[in-house]
Amino acid sequence: MGIQKLFEAGGVVMWPLLAFSVLSVALIIERVRFWVKINKRQSRVVRDVLNLYRLDNVVGAMDKLRQNANLPLARIFLAALELEEPNPEEFRLALESEAQAEIPVLKRFQNFFETVVGLAPLFGLLGTVLGLIASFASLNLGDVGGTKTVGVTAGISEALVSTASGLIVAIFVLFFASIFRGLYQRQIALIQEYGGQLELLYRRRYERGEKAYASTR
Repeated sequence: MGIQKLFEAGGVVMWPLLAFSVLSVALIIERVRFWVKINKRQSRVVRDVLNLYRLDNVVGAMDKLRQNANLPLARIFLAALELEEPNPEEFRLALESEAQAEIPVLKRFQNFFETVVGLAPLFGLLGTVLGLIASFASLNLGDVGGTKTVGVTAGISEALVSTASGLIVAIFVLFFASIFRGLYQRQIALIQEYGGQLELLYRRRYERGEKAYASTR
């Protein structure tokens, strides 16, 4: 069945389903590029930063973070490390605040995907109902078994196209939305893990500085 015949069979609801499809594909491509970039670079960059910081090369760690400021964890680390002599509690609060600020970036378009997953089958069902109404409206009970009955059967079959289209759109978007949700949850776990490591290193460094200062008094 060609595209034109498919749209004729599905009726008017095929247009919002088409809009959902086009927008979803564009946003899915953007999210795929976003997550590929993060998964490809972020863990390596953060491990290098932690190693530099562990060796007391704070300047090198800051430079590395600034070079990769387009990564969520790099921005989170910078928000804490750029504070002027914070105590461990202030350092932890800076990490947590910036982590919260990154959540909308990580969950971008998730609400749209969920809306499409919910609405696409309903539009498909609406198309089926409209098709059935139109089919039964043309039914002539006195012409049972005639040409009009055959037309009604064909109309019912065509009306089901809208339901199938709605389900296809919903299943396609749901597949990618589930993947993005899993990547988001994994990213939150990494933020907590690496943020905890940086906080521990800073706390140790801060305590060494406090002891050194106390010994000079």
